[in-house]
Amino acid sequence: MRLRRPVDTRVALGATVVLLVLVNLTLHRWAPGRGLLTTVPAVLGLLAVEYWSGGGRAELGLGVGTLGRGARWALGCIGVVAAGYLLAALLPVTRPLFQDTRNSGLGGADIAFRALVAVPVGTVLLEELAFRGVLYGLARRRWGHVGAAAFSSALFGLWHILPSLHLASDKPTLAPLFGGSWAGALLADAGAVLFTAAAGVLLCELRRRSDSLLAPAGLHWAVNSLGYITGFLLG
Repeated sequence: MRLRRPVDTRVALGATVVLLVLVNLTLHRWAPGRGLLTTVPAVLGLLAVEYWSGGGRAELGLGVGTLGRGARWALGCIGVVAAGYLLAALLPVTRPLFQDTRNSGLGGADIAFRALVAVPVGTVLLEELAFRGVLYGLARRRWGHVGAAAFSSALFGLWHILPSLHLASDKPTLAPLFGGSWAGALLADAGAVLFTAAAGVLLCELRRRSDSLLAPAGLHWAVNSLGYITGFLLG
């Protein structure tokens, strides 16, 4: 069911951006470590904005008719990432890329929780619904696919400013490149923002080609969760 008089798309876009700023600050400043508790109201808020703007399941990439195609795309993406990680783990030159001090001391149960609960619910569900669902769908009304992908991906990059502040120290392989100075940390953070913005473009293209949110969600889950698992097995 849709509202008879939905709010203007520009208002819905603004409300979504404000909501995401608040969620980002909550996750990384006000209440870090409580991602799953923050995700539930954030997802409900995003769905409320979509309904408030007169949208529906199809605009979010969750239309019944496209779920099968989206699932096939998702499985294909997971297979590609798994093969790529296997190759990278076998090669001595790329194996150190999986080292991350944030995962030091984690046991098998911790990794399983991250891969099967924290990542799919706290990261993939929230970010895909926000950036390839609501934001992409609203922006596409006004600017088409290219404009929507650019807008959504730019915000996706900015979304990663706070969680990437200590990237240079968290990833031992990056330390020789950026050192321990604030300038190095800033440069690493800027690189992470640009990288995730570029990744956002790829995820938006998957969303367009499959017409389903499941495709980018599958790739997103595979990159994050299989990365945790591979790093744990190599450690």
